[in-house]
Amino acid sequence: MQRFALIGAGFIGSVHAASLAANAGIDFRLVYDVDPDRAGALAAEHGAEAVADVDRAFDPAEIDAVVIASSTDTHAEHLRRAADAGIAAFVEKPIDAALDRAVEIVEYVEAAGIPAMVDFNRRFDRDHAELQRLVRTGELGTPSLVQMTSRGPSLPPIAYLEVSGGQMRDQTVHFFDLARWILGVDPVEVQVMGAVATDPRVGEIGDVDTSVATLRLPGGGLVQIDSVRETAYGYDERIEVLGSKGLAESGRMRAGNVTRLVGDRAVSNGLHAGWFERVQPTYAASLDAFVRALEAGSSVMPVTLRDGLKAQAVAEAATRSLASGRAERIEYPG
Repeated sequence: MQRFALIGAGFIGSVHAASLAANAGIDFRLVYDVDPDRAGALAAEHGAEAVADVDRAFDPAEIDAVVIASSTDTHAEHLRRAADAGIAAFVEKPIDAALDRAVEIVEYVEAAGIPAMVDFNRRFDRDHAELQRLVRTGELGTPSLVQMTSRGPSLPPIAYLEVSGGQMRDQTVHFFDLARWILGVDPVEVQVMGAVATDPRVGEIGDVDTSVATLRLPGGGLVQIDSVRETAYGYDERIEVLGSKGLAESGRMRAGNVTRLVGDRAVSNGLHAGWFERVQPTYAASLDAFVRALEAGSSVMPVTLRDGLKAQAVAEAATRSLASGRAERIEYPG
C-alpha cells in the first residue's frame, strides 16, 4: 500500500480525504493544514493523523506520496518539497498561478524524476472518456467541430472570483484540457467574447460570468466552449464532437433517470443542483489512476504536469483575447 499525506483540509482537501480513505491501495497516514483545528477534524473523520509540522508530510521515511490540495499560491512550493524528498505528488490545478513560475517548477520536478500528476479530474468522467475513445480510434472520422458547455448553477462569492484568475483560468481551463485530451492535438489560436450577465460586481473586478471561446485546431477544425457562471436550471456540462463519419455526444447528466407520466404531462428529473454533485465520482477515479500508475511503476502519469502547463497556456491566451478582442496565438512552453 502507498503511504499518503494530504496537504490542505479545505473543501477540496476534504474531497480528496474521502477518496484517500476509501482507496484500497492507500494507507492514508497524515493531514497537514495551516489551520490545525481543520486538519485535526478532517484527520479524525478518516482515521489519519493531523500534523502541525509540514515537514512530516514530506518525510520519505513515513510517506510515499502526497496530495497537494492547499491554496494555489502554495502548490509550486509543495511540489518542490516533494521533488526534494523524492516522493510522488498529486497536485490540484494550477501548478502555479503564473505560467512562467509553473514552467520553472515543472522543470525542477522533472529533473528530480519523481512521479507527479495534475488533477484534471474531468478526464475520468465515464462518458467523456468514451467520447475520447471514439475520436482516438477514428470511429468519428476527422473532427471538424466540437461544442463544449460549462454552465454553473450559481455565481461563486465575489471574494473568490477576485483571486480566481478569471473565468478562463478558473472555469474554462478544464475544458481547454478536455479539448486537448479528446482530440489529441494542441489548439493553435483562441478568440474569446465575454459579458457580465449576472452581477455587475463581476465586471467591477475585471472578470466576466458568460463567455464563448473558439479554438482553432492545427488542421482547421474548431472547438467552441460556452462558459456560464450562473443558470436557473442546475449544473450543465456536455460535449459534442462532429466528425467526417458522424457525431457523438457526452450529454448533460440528470440527477435521476425516472420519468413519470401524469395525464398529458411527463415529469422527469432535472440536472444536478451543483457542479460537485455532477463530477464527484471523477475525483476518486483520478486519484485511483494515480495510485495504479505508482503501483505499476509507470514513468508516465495519466495526466502529466506538462498537460497542466499546456491547458494553462491556452487559458493565458484566452485571457489575453478576452481583453484585446482579437484572436490570440497560443504559445506553449518548450
